[in-house]
Amino acid sequence: MATINTNAGAMIALQNLNRTNMELEQVQSRINTGLAVASAKDNGGVFAIAQSMRADVAGYKAVGNSIDLSVSTVDVALAAGEALSDMLVEMKEKALAAADSSLDTASRTALNADFTAMRDQLKTIIANAEFNGTNLIDGSTTGISALANADGSNNITVADEDLSLSGSIITIATNAAFTTATQADNLASQIGTSLDNLSASLARLGTGSKALEIHKTFVGKLSDALEKGIGNLVDADLAKESARLQSLQVKQQLGIQALSIANSAPSAILGYFR
Repeated sequence: MATINTNAGAMIALQNLNRTNMELEQVQSRINTGLAVASAKDNGGVFAIAQSMRADVAGYKAVGNSIDLSVSTVDVALAAGEALSDMLVEMKEKALAAADSSLDTASRTALNADFTAMRDQLKTIIANAEFNGTNLIDGSTTGISALANADGSNNITVADEDLSLSGSIITIATNAAFTTATQADNLASQIGTSLDNLSASLARLGTGSKALEIHKTFVGKLSDALEKGIGNLVDADLAKESARLQSLQVKQQLGIQALSIANSAPSAILGYFR
């Protein structure tokens, strides 16, 4: 039937052209963003899964930062502990030298002056072994905890080691000094015990630091795996999209021609009235 009121062919051609234009816009968006699923309207289910995984990745970044802080804190404590150990070795040497009964008073006094200077340096090292407001060796804290997972439900804890003088690890008194060979000998013995205790303490701190570093490596690999998974879900295959773009561009041009032909069809009716 020939009619000028309804042009079914033009309607169909316009519907097909609109569909092609929508597909073309989708392909151009994927090429521009590099994402096959850029928003919930592209694929609601995949977008929700990807967002959940992105939240986990962001959480693991926070875990990494927390571990970095804890590692730095423990490493500062380790460095201070090693300095204390070196200082105690020197102090033991001074005490042993002063324990020689054949030594004159002046020489023993000089050795004691060196000994007490080192003793005071121990206090200085302990007081300054702080990172980010936390000191693991002065007895001011019970330890440090780092986040272990993305939701914050697990932690890795490294216990403190109280290395203060007159403590259970470094047993020499805060005012330790000697004036006689016997006192010097006793101090040398105490320092030997303190060195053994300190070595065990440093081993525990070292183990804690190693555990933190191992977990940080694991968290980094886990985060990388999640990011790869997100990419598999939402990234666009640009090679395919490029080929599809060319196909849709041709299809768009043909659709425009088809619509033009359909729109010109009613003009044929004029032939009936010549």
